[in-house]
Amino acid sequence: MPVILRRGWEIPASQVTPEAAVMRRRSVLAGAAALGLLPALGARAQTADGSPAKRNLAFDAGRALTDEKDATTYNNYYEFSESKNLWRAAQALPQSPWTLEIAGLVKQPRKIALDDLFKQVEFEERIYRHRCVEAWAMTVPWTGFTLHQLVRLADPLGSAKFVVLETAQDKTMPGLNAPFYPFPYIEAVTIEEAANELAFISTGLYGKHLPPQNGGPIRLTLPWKYGFKSAKALVKISFTEKRPQTFWEQIQPSEYGFWANVNPTVPHPRWSQASERLLGSDDRVATQLFNGYAPFVAGLYTNLKTEKLYM
Repeated sequence: MPVILRRGWEIPASQVTPEAAVMRRRSVLAGAAALGLLPALGARAQTADGSPAKRNLAFDAGRALTDEKDATTYNNYYEFSESKNLWRAAQALPQSPWTLEIAGLVKQPRKIALDDLFKQVEFEERIYRHRCVEAWAMTVPWTGFTLHQLVRLADPLGSAKFVVLETAQDKTMPGLNAPFYPFPYIEAVTIEEAANELAFISTGLYGKHLPPQNGGPIRLTLPWKYGFKSAKALVKISFTEKRPQTFWEQIQPSEYGFWANVNPTVPHPRWSQASERLLGSDDRVATQLFNGYAPFVAGLYTNLKTEKLYM
């Protein structure tokens, strides 16, 4: 008899889609595929070099996937626009060649091409829930590798306490001309957060290369935090002893704190966080502490009771 090990973030059984409905949908999709209207069923996620990536079943998000079209055409990306339909403009961002700089408190500062980086990490696919501070949410399959692997390759000094990530500034990004945004986009996590099993570097989405509007070719993914913490189009990772002031902290520190952990009981001044709107269906569901990942990240914050952890 198979033994199912619960990870702790699964949704209640009452919210699971009935099996009959799933089987009907599969029958419809199978028929569409047979007619050539859809890609063949069962395609596996690919790594950055095109080889299959194994899905990590321990990270099943416990709810239905968001439709790919919804997840890839409704995006925040202020380097391009404040509009949600910026995905067309984002196609202008070159995805290759791409280099990641490793800097700060490391034994050997250097630059590394993504192709070379990808040869040194182990890829997998994970399905994560994604929660925006604007109270919309999606559930998507990311391909990539753990942030811990990148930190290990960077080889930081013992004095490093924070991992700082910087987003690209490219001539194809019209939003960079906005005078009130303090570009480059900077985000950061503690060394301990970076070592957590959930912290992920994404290079793919829905079994394909990560599209530019979703942060391609390489981005940070932190499913227990609000989406603005997950910086896109990474060009630099650096290590510091002092906590940096991140992008949204510089703009409005009273609304966007450093930690940005999801908490339904702490409202943003403009949006209640008690529930979230699911992209595609527009259904509203209750928001969970740490976006449902509390059993695996809450321990990171037990000694930070004086910090503003949730907004």
